[in-house]
Amino acid sequence: MRITAEPAYVLHARPWRETSLLVEVLAENHGRLGLVARGVQGPKKQVLRAALQPLQHIRLDAVQRGELAQLVAAEALDAAPRLAGEAMLAAFYVNELVMRLAPRQDPHGDLYRIYGRTRSRLGGESLLGEGSLAWTLRRFERDLLESLGSGFDLSEDAEGAAIDPAARYRIDPEQGPRRLLSDRGRDERSNAATGSALLALAADRRPDADDLASLRLALRSVLSHHLGGRGLKSWEMLGELGRLKRPG
Repeated sequence: MRITAEPAYVLHARPWRETSLLVEVLAENHGRLGLVARGVQGPKKQVLRAALQPLQHIRLDAVQRGELAQLVAAEALDAAPRLAGEAMLAAFYVNELVMRLAPRQDPHGDLYRIYGRTRSRLGGESLLGEGSLAWTLRRFERDLLESLGSGFDLSEDAEGAAIDPAARYRIDPEQGPRRLLSDRGRDERSNAATGSALLALAADRRPDADDLASLRLALRSVLSHHLGGRGLKSWEMLGELGRLKRPG
């Protein structure tokens, strides 16, 4: 199958053999694709190598044969956002999630658009204020799960009752939010989201800092389930960053 003038975002690229790259992209009409880019080393291929960097938006031609496609041509459609620090780590996390959860050669036009919005938000984090990075990631996680058919109506719990803003909920990966009883242990409550946070996420309305923080581990438990119990490298890096930032 020949793929022509296909818009895509580059998720990952790594050296392969002496002069080639293995590239993962998220394409608009073909979903996640694995590409072999041959002969991209050397000064004459500098523009092509630059177009195949993570976060770059490109237009590509390729020939699909089996699991991997042979890249024929690629050109950058814009300048990739220049990220640093936590925003760069967040982009690595977003890319890793897509590569782990989105099946290859399965068209996901919604996911392509979700990724594009998230990429733009990450590029503008410095303008959005404190907490914006966490909110961008929680929205992406919500939208990713929804686009892959694993999302929930966050305005009601697994029994069909309306979410209580004053309660806490764990998110069952198969059935959705389940209200916690008041006598649950501290560990279980720390991994639960507040009802007000779930309602804010459902309405795409940024919650306050405490509610926003409660969403992180609650959504991570759902993602861990779909990842099959094998965590992400970016989670390890985020954990290490958190330890380094603690006083003492």
